[in-house]
Amino acid sequence: MSAKENGADEVVAWGTGNATREFLYADDCAEALVLAAERYDKSEPVNLGSGREIAIRELAGKIRDLVGFEGKIVWDRSKPDGQPRRCVDTSKAAEEFGFKAKTDFDVGLKRTVEWYRRNLKAGR
Repeated sequence: MSAKENGADEVVAWGTGNATREFLYADDCAEALVLAAERYDKSEPVNLGSGREIAIRELAGKIRDLVGFEGKIVWDRSKPDGQPRRCVDTSKAAEEFGFKAKTDFDVGLKRTVEWYRRNLKAGR
């Protein structure tokens, strides 16, 4: 977003963009925490997640499109990708306290960008 605001020609991203990550929308996370507090009384950890992976390259393209950045995304392959894949098994959250993420990834990303825009303009 700052690249768009500053009129940059490009954004440099680390690695190849092939690594994948899982994201959980904040509202879904809050719901999961409330459900766990109300219904889960065990000591074993439980993974919270959306169950959907996205390649960092695809994510960068989606963000570029949402913010209207017309420059290039340059992948600096001299930098690491990090762990090739991060996606958690969320079945225990569903079984133990009925949590399943509800927010579609694209919807959550759009809401996040809109929130950021509002707060950036407000100087927060």
